[in-house]
Amino acid sequence: MRAALLYLALLALGVAGVLYMARLGGAVEIRVGDVEVILPFALALLLLALGFVALHLLLAGIAALRRWPARRRAKREARRRAEGESAVTRALVALAAGTPDLARIEVRRARDKLGDTPQTLLLAAEAERLAGRDEAAAEAFHLLALRDDSRFLGLRGLLRQAIQREDWPTAQRLAREAEAAQPGAAWLREERETLALRTRDWREALALAAPGPHQAPLALAAAGQEPAEGGKAAELERKAFETDKGFTPAALAHARRLRETGSPRRAKQVLEEAWKAKPHPDLAEAYLAGEVDPLQRVKAADLLIHGTARNPESQLLIGRLATEAGLTGRARQELDALVATGRADRRAYLALADLEEVEAGDSPDSRAAQAKWLRLAATAAPEPRWRCSACGTDQAAWAPVCPNCQSVGTIGWATPQQLPVAALT
Repeated sequence: MRAALLYLALLALGVAGVLYMARLGGAVEIRVGDVEVILPFALALLLLALGFVALHLLLAGIAALRRWPARRRAKREARRRAEGESAVTRALVALAAGTPDLARIEVRRARDKLGDTPQTLLLAAEAERLAGRDEAAAEAFHLLALRDDSRFLGLRGLLRQAIQREDWPTAQRLAREAEAAQPGAAWLREERETLALRTRDWREALALAAPGPHQAPLALAAAGQEPAEGGKAAELERKAFETDKGFTPAALAHARRLRETGSPRRAKQVLEEAWKAKPHPDLAEAYLAGEVDPLQRVKAADLLIHGTARNPESQLLIGRLATEAGLTGRARQELDALVATGRADRRAYLALADLEEVEAGDSPDSRAAQAKWLRLAATAAPEPRWRCSACGTDQAAWAPVCPNCQSVGTIGWATPQQLPVAALT
């Protein structure tokens, strides 16, 4: 409404001005040589206005002609961009539908219309990868890696390919380059940890692993890669024990190191702490090493199992040692209590068979009792052992890598019916 009123006001002022000029009268005289032209003032003013309009139109036309090629290019680029974006969308749909050949066709159209942008290059790499054309995919990833704005995407694709073909040196190099391109990326940290495990670089794996009990086997494995006489190995063994006191191999390594360096009392404390966290027969063997007298071995075992007397491993340990020391009453008490809990395995029944022979000697009653326990042992749960969950082979001791199938982190302490928890992953 205000604009309309403004236009009306301007029109009124214009008409009033024209009428005023018409009443004002006068003439405009133009002389060119001998030619003289006399025009009324109003007509001269009108011609001047028309000339200005004509000049303006002429200049506007010239400007439009100059802009015409640019406008045509802009329209052509807009059309190509729209067609390219449509091709990108169709390529994404084809990839999602699992049709890589169709995706490759659409990606070629997109690259023809849009050029080699990070989006088209990434789509090209994924389409080629899904089509099984690894070399073509690597070329696209390489082009991505050459661009500053998409370097990490290219390196990630190349790293994934290197891992798939198990080219570990190349994978490690690409991982370092990707870390420089995108420091602190969570995905890259996981990949580097996986690479460290695959290449048996336990120190690198330990540095990259998240805090938790699973760091214990990594620290112990890293200690094995250090010089035995160096302080770094001892530090890593201590870290492994302190991270998870229930990890028997770490406790044994730390205690052995303490004994070798002249701290036998502290070594026994370490074994006691480890037994309290998770009883294991290897801990008892290390704790009782050097004790020859059977009665002293029983007394030492009582110190070891303090606080865990009702644990099956503790009952079995005391039962066996008491049998060796001739303390048949104590042995019977511990072994019968263990069987009564329903958690006895084959070892408990074999220990009871030995106890029958110690108590009654080689007599008919003793042989009958032994036969009973041996029959129960044959059907009882097998004793736990170090076993690889990947290939199922028994191992004499824990190791970070299965010597039979070369699997990493698959050896654990378990019965044959149980699968051990992977120690390094």
